[in-house]
Amino acid sequence: MLHKNQQNTHRQYTTSLTIVLKVGTSSICNEETHFPLLSNLSALVESVLELKSQGHRVVLVTSAAVGTGLRRLNMPSKPSKLSARQAVAAVGQGRLMALYDDLFGQFHQPVAQILLTKNDLADRSQYLNAVNCLEELLDMGVVPIVNENDTISTQGIRFGDNDTLSAVMAGMIKADYLFLLTDVDCLYTDNPRTNPEAKPVKVCKDMVKLRAQVSVASMGSSLGTGGMATKLIAAELATAAGVTTIITNGSKPANIAKIIRTDRNSDKEYTEDHPLHTRFIAKNNPLIDRKWWIQYGLHTAGTIFVDEGAAKAILTPQLKSSLFAAGIVEVDGQFGAQQAVHIAVRVKNEQTGILEDKVIGKGLVNYTNIEISRIKRCHSTQIPDILGYVDADCVIHRDNLVRFTDQL
Repeated sequence: MLHKNQQNTHRQYTTSLTIVLKVGTSSICNEETHFPLLSNLSALVESVLELKSQGHRVVLVTSAAVGTGLRRLNMPSKPSKLSARQAVAAVGQGRLMALYDDLFGQFHQPVAQILLTKNDLADRSQYLNAVNCLEELLDMGVVPIVNENDTISTQGIRFGDNDTLSAVMAGMIKADYLFLLTDVDCLYTDNPRTNPEAKPVKVCKDMVKLRAQVSVASMGSSLGTGGMATKLIAAELATAAGVTTIITNGSKPANIAKIIRTDRNSDKEYTEDHPLHTRFIAKNNPLIDRKWWIQYGLHTAGTIFVDEGAAKAILTPQLKSSLFAAGIVEVDGQFGAQQAVHIAVRVKNEQTGILEDKVIGKGLVNYTNIEISRIKRCHSTQIPDILGYVDADCVIHRDNLVRFTDQL
């Protein structure tokens, strides 16, 4: 049963939004004692329930498995040994979910645990199954609580941090908003704790220009894995998928609903009803689902170097050609068919005159690295004679190719 004020608020919304909230370790655990910050967690739960009462669908991406495990095991700091960190995370993940289940359970709100590694999404069928599962949970009114599966993750299959995981999650479910809840109100031009001249960044339309204007050298907390730099990466991934991304203070989760209400009025002065935050504007032409999966969901197993003619054929908007063996000059790395590789071209730097490698795209190959090394610089009609068989007339089909740029 909704409270009267919740019912009135619900009428103000005519469209249900899908919202991903990413909460960091510093917003959940005390950095020194590792005790849970129950006031923050309770406020976060109440904010999720408020959003749901307004008709929105909410996914929560959470950190703090290691921090919670350290408290349970009475350990002073995060161990350096990988297997020890994984063991601590295994202890902490259960405690963390129990904490969330208890807090949401006070309001009879069901939650679901989802643990992922990058490897889980590398297979297309598993990726689609994960998307379908999330959609079913949201349709059931459940709040999915997502974390990286630290117990089995290794460096090669890690998302790296939960900022990146939350961006991938937002892209998977075609979210309207991604909120990166951190320990400051917004992105600043420099660290506001050490530089009083640091200015807030209110809106970002161009990530390249922004990176030239701000300093994000500071790391995350001793328990966390990221800092502001990882949030910029996450914002770049999410906006490429058409998701508006917000950086705001995790200790003030009540601001989330206020930001959503006033977000489109970017010229408004920041007030109590329009809290300080940074908004990254979503791309107008987001990548479609399959190409998003290829670019961000798949591990890059190697690199194929092409000549300038092939590069121009791939990048020219009117052509957007597939990649054929004739345009390939070199193969780097070991990979199998249907694995993802970068496509690169060597271009001369106009200032230095030195050849530099420029990555222009990523795609799924139809042949292994050994096969491509044998058929490179050859016409497609020669493939049967060289290999003794032909699986495809091109090395990467244009439908399985993501372009990173429009020009050399």
